[in-house]
Amino acid sequence: MNSTKFLFLHKQINGWRSWFSKCLLLLVSLFIISTQPAYAGLDNDLYDGNIFVVYAGNGSLVPPRQTLTQTLAEHKPIFLAFYLDDSSDSKRYAISISRVQEFYGRVAEIMPINVDTIPSKETYDPTEPGYYYSGSVPQVVVFNKSGEVVLNKKGQVPYEEIDDQFRKIFDLLPRTETAQLKRRAFNEFSSELAK
Repeated sequence: MNSTKFLFLHKQINGWRSWFSKCLLLLVSLFIISTQPAYAGLDNDLYDGNIFVVYAGNGSLVPPRQTLTQTLAEHKPIFLAFYLDDSSDSKRYAISISRVQEFYGRVAEIMPINVDTIPSKETYDPTEPGYYYSGSVPQVVVFNKSGEVVLNKKGQVPYEEIDDQFRKIFDLLPRTETAQLKRRAFNEFSSELAK
């Protein structure tokens, strides 16, 4: 009798385990089927990481080495670039910001500012990035050595326009009188965007 009772309990336990494992397998399968893959990319406004690493091949830009206050006190030229990591326009413009750093990063302070990090308040001091932000990305602001704004534009500002301002600041020859410099591509995104 005991052996019959044991066999009956053993069949019940095995049946319960089998049923439980089938339910668990079903739940895992439903979870896998229902998850959506990440569709972030250059042409959409989805977050896919630091845009300077992903699209410009240059992670050295963020965070900036100095604050705006420190750089203004040193009388050093400044390039402010306002961006968002989840903006397709900012993603496309990352290569231009990296290009500015390539040519002027040793003599000017290149400061990409994520607008999500600007504290929200009524007024800003002229030593705070929020003072110069006008509400859209990308936006570039170039300061001369005296701390005066010499360029403040929204949108995809061409590198040449920024380069012209820095050439004036550093008293360099105009671009028409110098050899054309080409940038080395780092990855498939930067090589496509550099064209």
